[in-house]
Amino acid sequence: HYPRHGSRFTGEPAYFRHSTSSALGIMKKAGVEPPDFAHAVFHQPNGKFPMRVGKKLGFTEEQLRTGWLSPWLGNTYSGASPIGLTAILDIANPGDLLLLTSFGSGAGSDSFIFKLTDRITEVQDLAAKTRPQLDENKFYVNYGTYAKLRGKIRMGE
Repeated sequence: HYPRHGSRFTGEPAYFRHSTSSALGIMKKAGVEPPDFAHAVFHQPNGKFPMRVGKKLGFTEEQLRTGWLSPWLGNTYSGASPIGLTAILDIANPGDLLLLTSFGSGAGSDSFIFKLTDRITEVQDLAAKTRPQLDENKFYVNYGTYAKLRGKIRMGE
């Protein structure tokens, strides 16, 4: 079952406040700023929010783009930022600094900073890459098939 909202989800105040304060807090504690990072990924309830919070914090679109998957994958809820991280790890380099910020509907965020070691190049090809899995072998269904599969149309009743 998917969560249901009583009205339109605006991200205010919870998503933006918690994501921003969590990311700012860990960066301050670590003594780093957005330009120090090769990549950053934020929770992705949709395609707009992670870009908005990232840019508000001072990250560039280039730093955010690799882990930004929700326009192609949809909202994977608690999996959103970790899946974005997998896309980043697929192409990252030794020494890269990465920021990951999650958000939960319980109104909390956690942020993590990763500094990649030389080992990243040894393990990058041990698993399937994230982006190609999204881009290859797509299977689209028309609305009639979707509605039938979702139980919106009942046949023979």
